[in-house]
Amino acid sequence: MLAHQMAMENPSMIRAEAVDAMEFPELSDQFSVQGVPQTVIDSGKGIVVGAAGEAQMLAEIKRALQN
Repeated sequence: MLAHQMAMENPSMIRAEAVDAMEFPELSDQFSVQGVPQTVIDSGKGIVVGAAGEAQMLAEIKRALQN
């Protein structure tokens, strides 16, 4: 998963956790999970659904941080 790779490369700036949507339905509801994988950025300021490339992930991170 790209988010985990980014966290391993930048541990002081990025934290990543994997959560099984079926085991934690309350989190799935909270973040309106519609597909997996779903990457939630900064508690929902950004969301990427599906397998994303690095460019797409970085663009969404930048967008989320601007809000």
